[in-house]
Amino acid sequence: MDKMQQLASEVRGLEGQLAVCTRCGMCQANCPLFARTGKEADVSRGKLVLINGLIDQMFDDAKGVNDRLQRCLLCGSCAHGCPGSVNAVEIFLRARAVIARYLGLSLPKKILFKKILSSPETFNTIMGMAAFFQKIFFKKEKNFQKTSCARIASPLLRHRHIVPLKKPVFNKTLENLDFRVKGKGLKVAFFTGCLIDKVFVNIGFSVADVLKYFKTRVLIPANQGCCGIPAIASGDFETFETLVKFHVDLFSKERFDYLVTACATCSSTIINLWPSLLKDKDKKFLKGIEALAQKTVDISWLLEKRFDIFSAIPKLERKKELVTYHDPCHLKKSLGVFNEPRRVILASGNILKEMADSDTCCGMGGSFNLKHYDISSEIGLKKARDIVDTGCSIVATSCPACMMQVSDMLAKLDQPVLVKHPVEIYAKALMGDNKP
Repeated sequence: MDKMQQLASEVRGLEGQLAVCTRCGMCQANCPLFARTGKEADVSRGKLVLINGLIDQMFDDAKGVNDRLQRCLLCGSCAHGCPGSVNAVEIFLRARAVIARYLGLSLPKKILFKKILSSPETFNTIMGMAAFFQKIFFKKEKNFQKTSCARIASPLLRHRHIVPLKKPVFNKTLENLDFRVKGKGLKVAFFTGCLIDKVFVNIGFSVADVLKYFKTRVLIPANQGCCGIPAIASGDFETFETLVKFHVDLFSKERFDYLVTACATCSSTIINLWPSLLKDKDKKFLKGIEALAQKTVDISWLLEKRFDIFSAIPKLERKKELVTYHDPCHLKKSLGVFNEPRRVILASGNILKEMADSDTCCGMGGSFNLKHYDISSEIGLKKARDIVDTGCSIVATSCPACMMQVSDMLAKLDQPVLVKHPVEIYAKALMGDNKP
């Protein structure tokens, strides 16, 4: 059997999922990428045809097919609006993994995923070093978002406004947080996620402050790693599985009621992708995955469902900010959570004003933003203009990746709008002047 036949044989394992697609074209109406490019190959339906073509060995250019599969935001808009409930995101991720085994990962990806990301301790050490040296390569811009731009006009970094790494990272401050062993009521474990731990550390502190206020018993294991989505999005199934196993072992050491995240992508990955992509693993491993997935909730969901967030805010005279909210795709479309973040914002005593198309994708898409920054920016600038049109002083969203994209786009437009997580807004109202 030659290599193409072997590839076709492996991809054939997706035939059952592919057969569900009736080619009705509803994905075309919902795809943010197609809305910008107008290309059929950018729609889920077009990508599914390519995967079918690999099975039938109609193509001998696996790299070309893979490049097309990589042109996807993985936002889930297609699956959300699909009448046949085709799980296109899972199909694409599985197909990427099969093709990656066939083509092999590039050397930079091998180093990044196999040597760095797969080991949380190594990853955290290297990111700490990157935070220390970032001033050499980036300069702070004088804009409202406090972003940085590259000192050297490299093809990858030029034109980008980057939210800088923070030091110390959130996890390094845990020894100063004594609330972990106190409290009554619920016991909550906190999955911090990469961006909160290393970039948006105030989100982590806000989660900790709010949970402490409501007398929860909080578990925040040190040296947590990545949820695995960057690896699996690039087809590195092995690193994805390694990271899932690491966290299953880490969080299974203690009992708790909820595994809370403040990152929509982490939530969606743990709840949906961990169980679905690893469902063929041994029963003990799968049982651990499913146990964590069933306990995982977004912080806004937890606050709104389990605590009296409205009566907790002090009745003080304060300036009410006009806030608008951007729905992260992985929270609303994948998990059905959209009312809860808005309730958290309202509970803070601020005014909520809806933007146009609040649930359309911001264009980030993780690695998509790196490879296709021009298209990502077109989508993101449309989102930024919708935000500005509300006249708001704050835009809130529940995904750190969306926060990075929106910060970049607002900086490009030089707009004085703060980018915050709902839990940050609520924590500031709860803690008063003691909260930044």
